[in-house]
Amino acid sequence: MSLEHLEQAMARWSPKNQDLVLQPPAITWDNWADFFTAHQRFAGVVVTPQAALKVAAVYACVRILAGVIGALPLPVFERDGDDRRPFKHPLWWLLNEQPNERMTATSFWEFVLANNLLYGDGLAVIRRNQNNVIEAFVPVDSRATTVRTIKVARFKYRQIYTVTDGDEVYGVEAADMLHFPGLGFNGERSMSVIQYAAHNAIGIAIAGDQHSGNALATGLTSRVALEAPVGTRLDEEQVEQLRRQFIERYGMSPTGGPNSALPLILTNGLKANALTINAVDAQLIESRKFQVVDIARAFGVPPFMIGETEKSTSWGSGLEQQVLGFVKFTLQPILRRIEQELNRKIWPVRERYFTEFNVNGLLRGDAKSRADFYRAALGGAQGDGWMGVDEVRKLENLPPAEDETIYKAPRKTDATSSDDAPAGAGSDQPAGADPTVSDDPER
Repeated sequence: MSLEHLEQAMARWSPKNQDLVLQPPAITWDNWADFFTAHQRFAGVVVTPQAALKVAAVYACVRILAGVIGALPLPVFERDGDDRRPFKHPLWWLLNEQPNERMTATSFWEFVLANNLLYGDGLAVIRRNQNNVIEAFVPVDSRATTVRTIKVARFKYRQIYTVTDGDEVYGVEAADMLHFPGLGFNGERSMSVIQYAAHNAIGIAIAGDQHSGNALATGLTSRVALEAPVGTRLDEEQVEQLRRQFIERYGMSPTGGPNSALPLILTNGLKANALTINAVDAQLIESRKFQVVDIARAFGVPPFMIGETEKSTSWGSGLEQQVLGFVKFTLQPILRRIEQELNRKIWPVRERYFTEFNVNGLLRGDAKSRADFYRAALGGAQGDGWMGVDEVRKLENLPPAEDETIYKAPRKTDATSSDDAPAGAGSDQPAGADPTVSDDPER
């Protein structure tokens, strides 16, 4: 049966919802390849997201990115002219504590981000009540979701998401689907880190793990060839007898026979030559270390965050600078895509409310540098500043101060130096008086 016939057969049983015909997930080569593991091979292994997660470096990168973003607070702000102030919006609970009845907000964001990193896109359905008020965010598996774009008019399109939930298939309008894309989003799908940037590195890492496992399973015994001396000719019976003795001693299983530790005595000048290259000659250890760095590079994670601390990093000197670089160059683009999708889908009046991740918790290690910068920006004994208290508080996601003067330290005036000051200035003694002489009779 061809794919076209199978699609037609499944379409006849597709349920209907008013005027919208819900199609089952599109049958594409990628879906079939994922089902039958017919993906492209590299280094002799099939690289799929499920297989990639068994690589420690991939799992660590996904855990770091999804876990860090899932733990960030997501406050809601209200615009007030050019300023903003925190607002107690009903959606705050869904964004920060419990997006639905089955999971917490941290688990929700970890699931969505894991789908985004492994498959390219993270998806969540916006569930509304009868009054069109948002009551939950329900994540869906991006593998069980397809996107169909319908051209309504010139340069005007309508998108419908088809979601398979167990034995139920239903359609979701684009306005009710949170779609958090990755790199290379074309309006429907994004590129997966697993299938593009890290595909080859993951394939080599999986092959290296398998080779190391096989070497340990065989007791680090190399494959050998039995070589007869020049001029010696063995008949077939002798060859089979020698092969049988070798199998009886070392066995055909990966772990060898029960007497595999005993030596095999070769006579008549026979030699055993190793056919495999040892791990040192194959540079297996160096290759596995390089794959860790290569996978971390594809995900944008500093290698030291996943345990690779052998070589120096170019992310900066010191842990604080490295974390700051991670926030700027890796997390910021991901957070920005999430914020833009949330703000354009969940706010009825987009000009009034907006949400934004608070990354100050990640920068707490650099608090001293920020404090020194703000101190100089506010001005003080060293000179005039260029920022006000409210501007500094705005950068720290704090509301404006009612009275800026209470936060400012007293400025030192340009007073004359102590050398030019008149004698006795600031003292009760008259000028020219001996400071060692006191009018107090008891002294």
